Amino acid sequence: MKNIIKKSLEKACSYQEFRNLVSKLITENKSTGNEQSEVLSHYSLLNDKRMKRIDKTIKITAETLATINNIKTNLIFLVLTEGWCGDSAQTLPVINKIATLTTKIELKILLRDTNEDLMQHFLTNGAKSIPKLIILEKKNLKVLNSWGPSPNNLRKIVIAYKKEKGTLDDEFKKNIQVWYNKDKGISTQKEIASLLNIFENAN
Repeated sequence: MKNIIKKSLEKACSYQEFRNLVSKLITENKSTGNEQSEVLSHYSLLNDKRMKRIDKTIKITAETLATINNIKTNLIFLVLTEGWCGDSAQTLPVINKIATLTTKIELKILLRDTNEDLMQHFLTNGAKSIPKLIILEKKNLKVLNSWGPSPNNLRKIVIAYKKEKGTLDDEFKKNIQVWYNKDKGISTQKEIASLLNIFENAN
């Protein structure tokens, strides 16, 4: 596992490099990932706009900031994602904002479809759900925890809907974005801060 992580990190990019890549592909009517379609290109365009907005408006709570300021260990936040992913568009800007507020966290981005070997170690109920945040101790690349693909409260809603309907239709996907807009990144912050607190309190 450590060798896979090490090799993956060599290919990883920064948050801004990821944003630039998604924007560039949009101008070519493309998306990141192995599959290309008008639908995925459209989602990438929507997500690019969402991320620009969230980058400007996201507010970190006092509780999350206190947790960030308490970090003593140098960490790497390694995120598996794709530009067309709706959950990623809502949560990745929050993760990035947390990382920018401390020198203890270095954020690295990997595309899921070109990092299959790493993705297979971080499946969600057997699925390659993204985004997937892997929290690593920088000095030895030890996996401390992982998070994703969405906040727990939302995931429960998604699982229940999928169980009832069998699939997530377009109308429900719009409702997911409404949920994120109302939540304003608070749930994502709380859950990531909780993971950081667990590790720091254990040391």
